[in-house]
Amino acid sequence: MPSSINFKHLYYFWVIAREGSLVAASRELNLAPQTLSGQLASLESQLGGLLFKRQGKQLVLTHLGHTTLKYADEMFRVAEELKHVTSMITTQQTIKVSVGISASIHKLFAYRMLEPAMKLERQVDFSCQTGKVDYLVQELDHHRFDIVLADRLPTIQRSSSIHWYKLEESTISLFAAPSLAKDLRSRFPKSLHGQPFLAATLDSPYFHQLMQWLSNQGIKPVVRAEIDDSALIKVFGAHGLGVFAAPTIVADEVCRQYQVESIGNIDVVMEHLFAITRSRLSGNLAVEAICKRYQR
Repeated sequence: MPSSINFKHLYYFWVIAREGSLVAASRELNLAPQTLSGQLASLESQLGGLLFKRQGKQLVLTHLGHTTLKYADEMFRVAEELKHVTSMITTQQTIKVSVGISASIHKLFAYRMLEPAMKLERQVDFSCQTGKVDYLVQELDHHRFDIVLADRLPTIQRSSSIHWYKLEESTISLFAAPSLAKDLRSRFPKSLHGQPFLAATLDSPYFHQLMQWLSNQGIKPVVRAEIDDSALIKVFGAHGLGVFAAPTIVADEVCRQYQVESIGNIDVVMEHLFAITRSRLSGNLAVEAICKRYQR
């Protein structure tokens, strides 16, 4: 191993590994693929071995490549965090935070988790996008999000440095339009048998728990619609199209905002909310405010 490494070449390797190909990395870096290939070869010569091997048209990391990437991840992540922190301290600029939010999370619940960032003395500008958890975490790993709010942990963690915090949890309550809620409340939960249900998504962990609990009680509701947006499902419910579930912790706000009524609470079914970041040190004051009181 040489006494010094060309850090520009190492950075190019890091981007190639992160993007998955020379072509994608060349677009990210605004350099020709041939130029990147030459810089990569120079780094491999320095390190004394190949960092990638070709499998068809794909570049696959070698053992040396995996080891080098692990250290490069830490080096450049810390460098980016240092840049953000020093810039915010010296310029007092507006804090920008990009948030990925699992589509199945109830948005009132997610809003509660973002509130600590809204209470900072500095102005915070939010950019929020919803999607599936694994996609959002992939984008987080590519530095397109600063934090992801999810109701489950990702099935695949592309980066070993991805860190998570359990933010909050709540039991689940069931809601419906007033006329339907009145009929179902008296014999709850048996009254739910054969009734129309609205599912935020069948992949939602709490929904699996809910369906299992109902089945254990001999109750078989009918899923009328599967909707991947938690706000839209409440609109459907408010118009009397079926029963829907939401965290008990935001029950009052759900009833007020959507003009629905609570049918009952199921205290053995829980929804959990996680914050997922690239590392324990985020370098973003808004992210730190969201995670601060939950750090393990």
